[in-house]
Parts: sequence; C-alpha cells; structure tokens
Amino acid sequence: MRAAVLHEIGQEKLEVLDDVEAVGFGPGKVKLRIRATGLCHSDVSAMSGVLPQPAPFIPGHEGAGEVVDVGDGVTGLSAGDRVLVCWLPACGDCPSCKRGQTQLCLAGFMNAGTPNFKRPGGDVFGFAGTGTFTEEVVVGAGCAVPIPDDVPFEIAALIGCGVTTGLGAAINTAKVEAGSSVAVIGCGGVGISTIQGARVQGAAQIIAVDPVASRREAALRFGATEAVAPDGLADAKQRITGGEGFDYVFEVVGKSATARTAYENTRRGGTLCVVGAGAMDDNFQVNMFELFFDEKRILPSMYGGGDVLRSYERAIALWRAGRIDLESMITHRVRLDGVNDALDQMRTGESLRTCIEL
Repeated sequence: MRAAVLHEIGQEKLEVLDDVEAVGFGPGKVKLRIRATGLCHSDVSAMSGVLPQPAPFIPGHEGAGEVVDVGDGVTGLSAGDRVLVCWLPACGDCPSCKRGQTQLCLAGFMNAGTPNFKRPGGDVFGFAGTGTFTEEVVVGAGCAVPIPDDVPFEIAALIGCGVTTGLGAAINTAKVEAGSSVAVIGCGGVGISTIQGARVQGAAQIIAVDPVASRREAALRFGATEAVAPDGLADAKQRITGGEGFDYVFEVVGKSATARTAYENTRRGGTLCVVGAGAMDDNFQVNMFELFFDEKRILPSMYGGGDVLRSYERAIALWRAGRIDLESMITHRVRLDGVNDALDQMRTGESLRTCIEL
C-alpha cells in the first residue's frame, strides 16, 4: 500500500512509497482504512526531533476512516464501522485512569516503540503508535472510536487531536470563566480551537497573538475579539487590562520563550495554560519569589486535559449546534502525493489545518 515515510529524523521531506505493509494484526487489534488525516504540528516536531520518535516512521496521528477487520476479543467494532483514530487510548486500569485522568494514561505510549509497518528493507514505526499518512494501519481496538454517520471523515480527523486539545485546554484545564479576558499565543489549528473554546465558555475579550497575518485574520473569524502580532501584545495588555494582565493566557507554541511571555502577560492570580508540546531540553524558568508572590496558576494541558471520549462527544455536539466551526479550519486539501507541499505550508504558517485525503 502507499504511505509517506520519513527515513531519518531531521529530514524535512517525506517519501511517498507503495511498498509499505501494515503489520501486527491479531487479538485486540483492528485494521483501519484511512480516509482522511490532518497534518498536525506535532508531526513536524517529530520529524525534526523536537518530540521523541524512532525512525524510519510514518507521521500522522489525526485520522479517520473505516474498520477493515477486527481481531479476536475485540467487541463493539465491526468491519465497515466509521471511526476516528485516538492516538492516546485509555487502558481503564492504571492509576491515572482510575483517578479519572485518562489523558495521562501511558498505555498508548507503550506501543509507540513497536513497529506497526514494514517495507522490504525493514521495520517502520508509526508516529505515536499510529501513523495515519497511509492507506491502512493496524492499531489497538481502543484507538478506533466509532463516529456518527453525519460526521465527515475530515471533521472526525480534526476532533481526533487538534480540536480536542484546544477546546479542552479552555474548557477542561483552564475552565475559562464567562466575562473574563483571554490571550492565545499561537494561532494554528490548536490555537484556533482554543479560541473557540474560550468563546464557548463566554470570555469577553479574546486576544489572538501570532506573527503570521493570515492566522491573525483567521482568528478573528473564529471568535477572537482582537488579533495582534507578538510586538503588539504589550499594548493590548495595557489597553484591555490596564496593564494588569489577562485572566487566562494560553501558550500554544511549545517553546520556553513564548511560555515566559505568556507568564508575564498573565495577571497576578490568573492562569497560564501551556498547550504546546515542546522539546525536553527547552527549560521554562520562573524565580521562586515571583512564583510565590504572583500566585499565578501554571497549568499544562495534555490532550485537552480531560476524558478524551467525552471530549469527542462534546466537540461533535458543539459542532452540530453551530457553536464551533470545524469545516473552515481546513484551509488546504491534498492527496498523499501533496504531503510535502502541505508540510511547507504548515512551517510557514500558511495553513490552519491541511486535510490529506486517502
């Protein structure tokens, strides 16, 4: 089958090959035919080495498609079912799951080190244990979540990661209060979803911060009340909050420098929510006096900070009700052969989300 493969970490281009085979099918597993997959910045971060990932590997973790076959012991799924790919399934038995923090379950990561593809030249890994830049993939049954018939595959793919992450940061993790002031630093697909989550929660002011003009323009369409370049944030803080700082600031870039900017623009007693996934050697620093004296809450948000299955259902309900716009987040559509052009568009900030149709 066809798939897009990165041969070595650090390469910027993927090679689209037709000699890839999905492997690992058996008890507890399902084989999926991928119909649509989103291009998430985490895929780019894995390619560059910011996020740890063994190579060679097939990127992609934000996908949707149909069940081709189910292994022994799998219940609740049948061939032909329409599903989205959950890259971080909950096992239900670990301490995190039993505490109700299923987004912190590590069971899914245990499979990330096992190759789930092969080529004549050897094994190939799938990003985050999945790998959706391919026509077919074998995953654990918990990774295949049924979706209603009225949800298009491209919308389901977005819900599988970016939308759930951004909405959840505002709703589950930060718990944005009605009438509050919000700043969102980084307005790609996850940042736009965070803006929509803050709007759903009733924030009065939502300031979008991004260096790319097209993303600032998009942020206004999705609910931001104002959009500024990074050098305009200080002025916005002064005008909107009297210099005090915003009630909530979301860092959706994944860098210590922007996290520090977010911290400095959060009011005393306010909330800094870190949504971006960064590198292990990029350290965010605060001094002990400001940590104590300012009493700012620093809240990381992993995959939306809540039960992902409930978050999927909520996203679909909000989309059906017209409370969030998911169709307009897809700014580019390509076939698999166009994946490298899509990567270039993401790196330059020209796209919110690219849908790869398979």
